Amino acid sequence: MPVPSLQRPTLRFLFAHPAHLIALGFGAGLPRRAPGTVGTLWAWVAFLVMQRWLSTPAIGWVILVSLPIGWWACTVTARHMNIADPGSIVWDEVVAFWLILWLVMPAGLLAQAIAFALFRFFDAAKPGPVGWADKLFKQRDSAPGAVRWAAAGFGILFDDLVAAFCTLLVIAAWRAW
Repeated sequence: MPVPSLQRPTLRFLFAHPAHLIALGFGAGLPRRAPGTVGTLWAWVAFLVMQRWLSTPAIGWVILVSLPIGWWACTVTARHMNIADPGSIVWDEVVAFWLILWLVMPAGLLAQAIAFALFRFFDAAKPGPVGWADKLFKQRDSAPGAVRWAAAGFGILFDDLVAAFCTLLVIAAWRAW
């Protein structure tokens, strides 16, 4: 008998497993509307806090370690929700936006806001390579119980990393111009 999908996670679900806490961005993925935007805002604030206590190389290490941990957390949480790419999983936005800020800093508030807006555009609209990356690991037509969860977890992260790359490409072109 197939397990029903959990469409909206609750606080109880958030604290039921450490992977849920990470994948749902410590609660940033719980809002009913725009969880990806809330997760990206949380990432922005968390990055600014990290900057106060960690060096630039240390933040790079945090981002690097956050990728495999995020893959695990997104995989476990998606499997527990029985949805290949739940919108409430926001760790992908968190790590991708940390990467953007790590590479563009130091930058003023306006430049950070532009990076935020560009990333949200690429992540939400999924133009060109972001749409390709989003579809690459999607398993929409899988029979119940046939989802390859590790691939789904990687796919959750992958399209946001491509969105981050596109954001950085636009910022680099803007700076070069």
